[in-house]
Amino acid sequence: MTSIVARVVRVFGAFVALTALSAATTHSQNKSSEKSAVVTGMVCDSANRPLANATVFLDSDDQAHKFTVQSDSRGQYRFEAVPSGSYELRVSKSGYGAAKNGPFVLHNAESKSVELRLAAESGAGTGKDDSAAVKFSDEIHFSVAGVSDPSNLGGHGSDSVLRTKETLAKETASLNREAAMPVGPNNNSRPAEDAANMHMGLAEAAESEGRPLDAVREYQQAAELQPNEAHLFAWGADLLLHRAFEPALEIFTKGHRLYPSSVRMLLGLSVATYDQGRMEEGKKRLLEACDLDPADPGPYLFLGTILETEKITPPGWTERFKRFASAHAEDALGHYYYAVALAKDELGPENLVTTETELKRAVALDPKLGNAYTQLGILCVRQADFPRAISFFQKAIQATPLADEAHYRLAQAYAHTGEAEKASKETELFKQISEQKKNEAERERHKIQQFVYTLRSPNPSAPSPTSDPH
Repeated sequence: MTSIVARVVRVFGAFVALTALSAATTHSQNKSSEKSAVVTGMVCDSANRPLANATVFLDSDDQAHKFTVQSDSRGQYRFEAVPSGSYELRVSKSGYGAAKNGPFVLHNAESKSVELRLAAESGAGTGKDDSAAVKFSDEIHFSVAGVSDPSNLGGHGSDSVLRTKETLAKETASLNREAAMPVGPNNNSRPAEDAANMHMGLAEAAESEGRPLDAVREYQQAAELQPNEAHLFAWGADLLLHRAFEPALEIFTKGHRLYPSSVRMLLGLSVATYDQGRMEEGKKRLLEACDLDPADPGPYLFLGTILETEKITPPGWTERFKRFASAHAEDALGHYYYAVALAKDELGPENLVTTETELKRAVALDPKLGNAYTQLGILCVRQADFPRAISFFQKAIQATPLADEAHYRLAQAYAHTGEAEKASKETELFKQISEQKKNEAERERHKIQQFVYTLRSPNPSAPSPTSDPH
């Protein structure tokens, strides 16, 4: 699970950098020039939501150089091979006003980033005033009263399910890194926005210093001052991380209603629903997140975390993982999850070949993906090819820290080949590593204090509270 969490953090930490816009420009840009400048940035509305298909102009003061691009689905734009000189940026979009930035001077080899913000024209877009579109109810139905030591969590289902819930919560909280990035100063800055960003910074500092109660209150103030997608997500993610499932569900439900195109908001809603115990509904929401932006790898990684605890692949999952593997051909986890989904189905001859091919592709892309070697070993066991199975399990152990399942499977394979002493040794290693992983999970569990919260009135977005909110 640790490798999966690290993978999600890497994916979403590199999220902005990997979405470079490929657009036609009205000026020929020489990308091989080492002396030219680059101008990048994002187009947002007044609530910090990215705006796609906005037209961005970059014109030099002497009118000798004119560039035009469209912002992509993430609101991002990029100008390359820009000669040095003085320039002005302008942006426009149907249903919104215009904005500009500059003039500013670009030097050779300079890289400049500029955020452009557009205010919606009255009645544009959703048919409502832009300020009304981001209203967030003051009548939240909970209050966080304190924190407690999570020494008796309870939980729904097996210990593996509980660990999966904790992993999902941490993965969701990792997406908060994007949410917590402060918005830089710009010509359209407002006092409320500045104050909200200040509270976000205070919240991040408090969380890193081990003051979660102060952190969640700062997140709340930021979201209430400026209820944009980033601030609402940060608030909900912090509640989820500290196991306040019902309050997190309330925030993510409202956040998803306000920002239905936000993948991470829907992910937060999915995880909050799943972690609260409504597991089938949470899985359904994760499928919706996969379909909301099929090119975004994030939802598939969350779905994969759950897949490894499933006995059989739920309907519709194999098709999603196949799409993931096809869209991200160089992503080892994409091929691995597709293979696992196939392996949990009834394996006919065709599926067996595809599963093995996908697993071999995964380890070719990432030789340290030990779980893929384990799955290859399991396939060999199904075919009674124990020597190959042993080889794959040994590779899994070499590639994976604390590979308890691989040791267990290797013990079984040795037993089938009559190597009783080796089987006994691997069984003992399995027991030791399982106990070590259990103890480490318990220590990690105690590091995160859980919130004590009070529901002030019936919550329309969640079931009635029970005596055990965990």
